[in-house]
Amino acid sequence: MKITIAADHGGFLLKAELVKYLEQTGRTYHDLGTFSSEAVDYPDYARAVAQALRGHEADRGILICGSGVGASVAANKFPGIRAAVCHDTFSARQGVEDDDMNVICLGARVIGIELAKELVRTFLTAKFSGAERHIRRLNKLAALEKDYMKECKDKERL
Repeated sequence: MKITIAADHGGFLLKAELVKYLEQTGRTYHDLGTFSSEAVDYPDYARAVAQALRGHEADRGILICGSGVGASVAANKFPGIRAAVCHDTFSARQGVEDDDMNVICLGARVIGIELAKELVRTFLTAKFSGAERHIRRLNKLAALEKDYMKECKDKERL
């Protein structure tokens, strides 16, 4: 599994610890930044993770900001991205099993490093169930994205 990880300045220190954790567990990852605690904007890092997933450069993404919320909101703007803030292991597992979540968003100002490691482990080891009801729901999400994209293209022609 190919993993991409990124954070804004609020998540920089937690990202550094999670990168060490990924290395210790032998996971292959690509660190998309930020590489300092200097102020940056979380949408830029959400875009980088989303583009890596959409370009098939990664299978799963980890995004970190102060609360996890901004990163989640930004990542979900991209078609095919299913990002969620997870601060408990049930959500990290269930999000993948039921919703095929491909990006976990963490709040560095909300959780500690040990919980973050457990959430990442849970997220990365979870598998989509493939249950018919979940596939049906994912197809509905894809249809919503398609309809919205069509609306945008129709408005551009006006």
